[in-house]
Amino acid sequence: MSLKAVLFDFNGVIINDEPIHLQLIDEILVEENLQPQKVSERQASLGRSDRACFQQLLANRGRVANENYLTQLLYRKAQAYTVELEKIKKLPLYPGVEDLIFQVRSRNLKLGLVSGAIRKEIELVLNRAKLAEHFKIIVAGDDITTSKPEPDGYLLAVKRLNKEYPELNLQPQECLAIEDTPAGIEAAKRSLMQVVGVANTYPFHMLQRCCNWTVDYLSDLELERVQKVYSQKQPQPSVTEC
Repeated sequence: MSLKAVLFDFNGVIINDEPIHLQLIDEILVEENLQPQKVSERQASLGRSDRACFQQLLANRGRVANENYLTQLLYRKAQAYTVELEKIKKLPLYPGVEDLIFQVRSRNLKLGLVSGAIRKEIELVLNRAKLAEHFKIIVAGDDITTSKPEPDGYLLAVKRLNKEYPELNLQPQECLAIEDTPAGIEAAKRSLMQVVGVANTYPFHMLQRCCNWTVDYLSDLELERVQKVYSQKQPQPSVTEC
């Protein structure tokens, strides 16, 4: 078994924008004459798609949410997100992101991105950060009907990588996922991938219990060492809840 592809999460791994998302969700709820998020709801939203978050938040407040209504809310949030990013001169990318991408590419590994964020938000950041050329394969929140911790996004990424690179014959076990939340980690594990947990959003010790590798910062990840583990006889990754 060998490592063939590295799949990045987006919010909380590439860009430190979770506070912006939480703020915008609260603003939309207030505009809809609904109470802003409770602390427990904010925690529950981390790692999940915007659609899934809004569905749950509206249900918690007794508001009926059809698909058209949800789509309108998502569009408003995406527009507001664009406005907020335009106010920021330097995007809050996490240290080590660009170097890790360089390492992945220099080792001839394929790159992909699996996120619950909608495509418009992802592409806005990647284009502005000049990272878009590295991510030919993106699975966004508007590509799937489920949300992490369901594995659908990661499995779709494998299918798209195989379509883009037919000679790759990629299996989920040959992918490494980089995640920052329990929901994302569980999604990758359920798709039979090994996972690096980066302690950007949750404490190191919490992620360590359910990840194959855990780092404080992306710059701490020793990709060469990880590749050696893959080259050995690989045990079946277990699905361990955080």
